[in-house]
Amino acid sequence: MMRNLLAGVAAGAAGTTALNAVTYLDMAARARPASSTPEDTVRTAQELTGTGLGATDDDADNRRSALGALLGIASGLATGAVYGLLRPHLNRVPIALLGVGAGLAANIGTTGPMAALGVTDPRTWPAESWISDLIPHLAYGLATAVAFDAFHSQPR
Repeated sequence: MMRNLLAGVAAGAAGTTALNAVTYLDMAARARPASSTPEDTVRTAQELTGTGLGATDDDADNRRSALGALLGIASGLATGAVYGLLRPHLNRVPIALLGVGAGLAANIGTTGPMAALGVTDPRTWPAESWISDLIPHLAYGLATAVAFDAFHSQPR
């Protein structure tokens, strides 16, 4: 079980790298700005907990940006860990389907809390926003699935 968990975390790290690469390629290709929702999520959590992040506005903004990114990394690793625990029970499921499932789980794992906090409402997103969000998450899922199988394969 521990081996599956660790392989899942490592696979989630690979998936997170893939998600970030696809996201930044999209931003570069379309000259689109980064999403503010990670920082907005941190800001909302701050408001709910009554905590501050710095003596100056710049300090707080910089910490919000860093914490927003770290939340995404943590979500990718956690999703990978869950994938690692579930994957051995899904031997007959094609890897492409497993990848799509992992990508959708990662998407729900990040968008769900943001929606619950009122930071965003996916029901109001235009198709372009859905595509910009789903494609990187599918890259995450496929990279996670392939990496897990590579990390977890038995030496011959």
